[in-house]
Amino acid sequence: MKMKRVLTVSILIVLLAGLAFSQRIRIGATPVPHAQMLEAIKGLLKEKDIELDIIVFNDYVLPNLALANGELDANFFQHAPYLDVFISERGINNLKALKPVHVEPMGFYSRKTLTELQRGDTVVLPNDPTNEGRALLLLQENGLIRLRNASDLKATVRDIVENPKGLRFKEVEAGFIPRVYSTDNSVQAAVINTNYAISAGLNPIKDAIFYEGENSPYANMVVIDRKNQDKEWVTLLQAALRSLAMKQFIEEKYNGAVVAVF
Repeated sequence: MKMKRVLTVSILIVLLAGLAFSQRIRIGATPVPHAQMLEAIKGLLKEKDIELDIIVFNDYVLPNLALANGELDANFFQHAPYLDVFISERGINNLKALKPVHVEPMGFYSRKTLTELQRGDTVVLPNDPTNEGRALLLLQENGLIRLRNASDLKATVRDIVENPKGLRFKEVEAGFIPRVYSTDNSVQAAVINTNYAISAGLNPIKDAIFYEGENSPYANMVVIDRKNQDKEWVTLLQAALRSLAMKQFIEEKYNGAVVAVF
């Protein structure tokens, strides 16, 4: 009986030691492709005794607020221009970006060809500061508009100085644009972030009239609390997301709709 008790205690100690050794990381992500990419490296990180808890968000504000407040250890959904604007507007200074992982080429989707678009046709744009500017730069690059400052990443529709086709622009939260585009018959075209496009069954390479090139400055990266920058889990997470296995996953899973930048 005594031997049985000793054995039971020994097993419990081993189990507790294993639990103590395994580190649990809470990381926020938008569903596609970020959460999918994180799911793909769960096994790799588990081999390093890191458990990923992936918290899915469907907007671009809450993941940064949750990270700044300590509710998350990291997030994975944004590019540097968005983070810079967020930090500037919110006065939050404890967020730090890691190395870029991939680009999701923003695309212009339309029920009409470019030559068929006419005065009064409505184009939906993201309404957050950096993605609206990004969308307008894409339209300018492809000849639909001209902006007051041709390289202004923070441009809004008020900065349009030439609109030869007489298009109307409607600003909508980025995550709702695919639904608006597919269900609102008054909308003829939309500029859609690829993570939301993929969720709606759209691929910029196949379905968009035009889209950003691979050299887009809007590469997505993991963001952490600055106090954790020297933690081992940060290094391991970054290495897993920038691994050969992840590059192959991206190529096979997304068929060019997501492009690795490492």
